[in-house]
Amino acid sequence: MSSPSSYEQGATTVLALSSDPRFSYCLYVPKSGDVGERSLLSVIHGSYRNFTIHRDQFQDFAEANNCMILAPLFPGNVLGDGNLDGFKYMLEGDIRYDRILEQMVSEVCMRYGIADDRFGLVGFSGGAHFAHRFFLLRPHRLWGVSVGAPGSVTLLDPHRDWWTGVRDIEDLFGMTLDGAQLATVPVQLVVGDADLDTGEIHHRPGRRYWVEGANDAGATRPERLRTLERSLLKDRIAVVFELLPGVGHEAEPIFAAAQSFLSDSLEAHRAGKARDSSSS
Repeated sequence: MSSPSSYEQGATTVLALSSDPRFSYCLYVPKSGDVGERSLLSVIHGSYRNFTIHRDQFQDFAEANNCMILAPLFPGNVLGDGNLDGFKYMLEGDIRYDRILEQMVSEVCMRYGIADDRFGLVGFSGGAHFAHRFFLLRPHRLWGVSVGAPGSVTLLDPHRDWWTGVRDIEDLFGMTLDGAQLATVPVQLVVGDADLDTGEIHHRPGRRYWVEGANDAGATRPERLRTLERSLLKDRIAVVFELLPGVGHEAEPIFAAAQSFLSDSLEAHRAGKARDSSSS
């Protein structure tokens, strides 16, 4: 690929992924800051796929932290079967969404000269499904993850199959949980205390992603996120839990809370890299 054009600076146009053009992304490229020190944060959309809006919500974060924003688009109906939720569960037919994001990250880092081997990840609602499941599968790639108001959660439960647990992830994904790596990643779980509607999140038999125990984590988003917190803590994974007063199912306040956490996580990551560099 040639060097980035004017449409690929600042708030960029939408770009197809070279390795699989069914999927696209947009970026925000900071206007200042040392490119050699630049980091990457991926912001994952929910069911409405407002990926350009979510990208724009992180522009100030990008400029303040010298951090490029990558906002993927995972289209609905990508296999022509009407499925809108495949990306949330990581698997859809022959598609591995964790690999799709890694391909996007690799393409962007190569094109823009980002050398960091880790990136940040944040998602709201359906994007938070994706974010915490990517974290479980590939913690070695992340310097921080913020999980905002997911409708359903995957617990570190070796007695349940995917997606409610992790018993069969080696068969499905060819990998096992890496507890040591999981423990190195700062994790934020954030949800509004008024996010109590259960209409969209109650799983029913016969639906595409129905599994036994689908509703066992709780009735509401706050209850389910608390259950995920307990699961992570049981495996000695540190968690920051934020319950936002008066907030319903709204992306903007969730992302505002995430930005403070991610800024601190990125600062800690860079400090760790600097220490490693000075001691080598």
